[in-house]
Amino acid sequence: MEKKIFYSVFLFSFFILNCTPLFAQITELYDGKSYKKIFVETDNFGASYLDILEESFPLAKPDSVKFSILNDLAYYWHTRNLTKAMEFTKTGLALTKTSNDTLWEGRFQITEAAILLRKEKLDQAEKVLESAKCKVMEKDLAHLNTQLGYVYERRGKLGKAADYALEALRLGEKLNDNRAIAMAYSDLSNLFWKQSKFETGLEYGLKSLLLYEERRINDLDYDFTLFVVGSNYLSLGRHEEALNYLRHSIAIGERYGFYNNLSDAYMVMLDTYAYLNEFEKAEEAGSNALKYAELLDNNFLTMRSWLSIGNVKNLQGKYTSAIDCLEKSITIATDDFGDAFFLSQAYEALGKAHAGNHQYKEAYTALAKYDAYKAAVFTAEADNRTSLLRTEFDVAGKEGKIRSQEALISKQRTTQNLIIVIAGLLLLLLLISYKAIQNKLKANKMLEKQNKEKEFLLKEIHHRVKNNLEIVSSLLSLQAARIDDVYMLSTIQESQYRVQSMGMIHQKLYIGKNLVAVEMKSYFEQLGEYIIDAFAANEQVHLKVEMQNLELDVDLAIPIGLIVNELFTNSLKYAFPKGRKGKIRISLIEEKGKLKLEVMDNGIGKQLDTNTQGTGFGTQLVELLTKQLDGKMILKINPGTTVSIQFEPGKAA
Repeated sequence: MEKKIFYSVFLFSFFILNCTPLFAQITELYDGKSYKKIFVETDNFGASYLDILEESFPLAKPDSVKFSILNDLAYYWHTRNLTKAMEFTKTGLALTKTSNDTLWEGRFQITEAAILLRKEKLDQAEKVLESAKCKVMEKDLAHLNTQLGYVYERRGKLGKAADYALEALRLGEKLNDNRAIAMAYSDLSNLFWKQSKFETGLEYGLKSLLLYEERRINDLDYDFTLFVVGSNYLSLGRHEEALNYLRHSIAIGERYGFYNNLSDAYMVMLDTYAYLNEFEKAEEAGSNALKYAELLDNNFLTMRSWLSIGNVKNLQGKYTSAIDCLEKSITIATDDFGDAFFLSQAYEALGKAHAGNHQYKEAYTALAKYDAYKAAVFTAEADNRTSLLRTEFDVAGKEGKIRSQEALISKQRTTQNLIIVIAGLLLLLLLISYKAIQNKLKANKMLEKQNKEKEFLLKEIHHRVKNNLEIVSSLLSLQAARIDDVYMLSTIQESQYRVQSMGMIHQKLYIGKNLVAVEMKSYFEQLGEYIIDAFAANEQVHLKVEMQNLELDVDLAIPIGLIVNELFTNSLKYAFPKGRKGKIRISLIEEKGKLKLEVMDNGIGKQLDTNTQGTGFGTQLVELLTKQLDGKMILKINPGTTVSIQFEPGKAA
C-alpha cells in the first residue's frame, strides 16, 4: 500500500516537474555562472535535456565546465544511441588531449568504456578503464570500479564482479559518498539475484533505494536499482510489488529517455504478467522491451528481449514460436557474446521448447549447452566468494547503516518539527478564521437589521404613496359628485381610474414580499375587476387574463398599468353598446428578450370611418406611453378590437 501511494506521488511530481522551464534548470552559461550538473545538482528537466546540453557545451567557459557538459552529454547518450554517444566521447578525448587535461581525459575514458561495454567489446572496455585509473581523482574511482564490475559480470565471473563492487563500497565509505555506496549495494543486489539468492538481493536493493531517495535525484542508477528490486520481488513470487517497482522504473526511464533501463524493466514486466497469466499484457511489455533494445541498437538487450518473449511462449505452450524466438536470441548473441549467464538461460528455455515440441534430440543438445554455460557461471568458487562477500559487505556497511539511521532520525526530527510548526500555523489560522467569522456574523447581523429597517421604511413609503393616491381618488370622486356636466364627469372619472391603477401598484408593493417589482397577472386581474365594478358591468363583461406569473420593475409596471387601464376602459365604454355582452382578454408575455402586451375584446370593433368618440385623451395617453417605452403599437379590428404593443423591458422612463 505504501509503495502504491509513493508511486502515485511520484507520478504527480513527475507531471509537475515536466511543466517547468528546462534550460535554466541545467545551464546558466551566458552570465558566467557554472553548469548545474545533471543528475547531481538537478534532475528538474525532461527528455530534451540532451538537446539542451548539445546546444550549450560549445558556449561554455572555462574548459572544465565545457568538458563536464560534454562528458555528461556523451555518457547519457549511451542510454539512447551508442554511435552518437561515442562521437561525443571522441570529441571530448580530442579536446582534452589538445588542452593537455589528463584528469578529464581519464573521465572521458570511463564514459568510453561504458559505451564499449554496451557494444559487447568487453576487452577494450577493460583496457580503457585500466588506462584511466592513474588519470582520474579518487572520487572518480568508485564509478570506474563499477564499470569494471560490469565487465566481469558480463563475462560470467560473478565473484570478480563482486570484488569490484566491494571496492566501490569502500571508496564510498571513505569519501562519505552515498551515491557510490548506493551503487555498490545495487550491484550486489543484482549479483545475488543472478546467484538465485533473492531474499539477500532484495535486502541490498532496498538499502540502495533508501540511499538514492535521500539524495532526491532520479538518475540512471536509481532507475536501474528499481528494476533490480522488481526482479528480486518477481523471483520471490511477490508479483504486485514487482509491478509497482517496475512501473516506477519505467516512468523515470520514459521521462529521461533511458532506453537501456526501459528495455530491462519491460522484460521483467513481461515475465511478471506471464506468471499472472495475463499474456496480452505480457506480449505488450515484450514488444516494448524489444522496441527500446532496437532503438539503442544493443545486441545484449535485444538478445535478452527475445529470450523473455521465448519464455512466455513456452508458458503458453506455443513451442514452435518459442523455438523461433529463442533461436533469434542465440543468433544475436553470437559465439563471442561473453555473457554465459543469459546464454545458459537461452539454451535452457530452448531445450524446454524442443522437448515440448517432441524434438528430443534437439532438446538434449540445447540442454547440454545449458549445463556447460551454467557450470561456467555458477562455480563453487563464485558461490563461496559471493557468500563471503556478504559478510564483508555487512562489516563494511555498519558505519553506513549507523549514518543512515542517524539521517533517518534527523529526518524524523525535522518532520516532527515541521508538523509542530504547521500545527501552530493551522491553530493560528483557525483563531484568525474564528475571529473573522465572528466579525462577519456581527456585520451580517447589523446589515440584516439595517435591511429590515430599510425594508420597513420602503414599505411605509409605498403605503403612504398608496394612501395619498387614494386621497386623490377620493377628492376626484367628491368633485365628480358636484358636476352635472356629463363630459366633465366622464373626464373626472377616467382620471380617478388612472390614479387608482397607480395606487394598486403601490398597494401590491406594500403588501408583497418584493419591494421593487410587481406581479403583473394578479395586478391585471385586480385592476380589471375594479374597472368592471366601477362601470357596473359584472353581468355584461367577462375578463380573462391569459399569461404566466411575471414580475416587472415598478418603473415599468406603472406605464403598462396606465396603458391597460386606458385600453380596458375604452373597451368597456365603446365595444359593448346597448347592454351587449362580451369578453376582454389581457396578456403580457416575454419572448426573445422583449415584452408583448395585448388587450383584446370581441365587441363591435373600432369604427374607423366615424368621428373620434370621447375626448381622445386616452388614445393620446396610450400613444405617449408607448413612445416612452420605445414600443410599437399594432391595432387589429376583425371582428373585435385587438391592441398589441411590443417593447423592450429596459426602456421604462
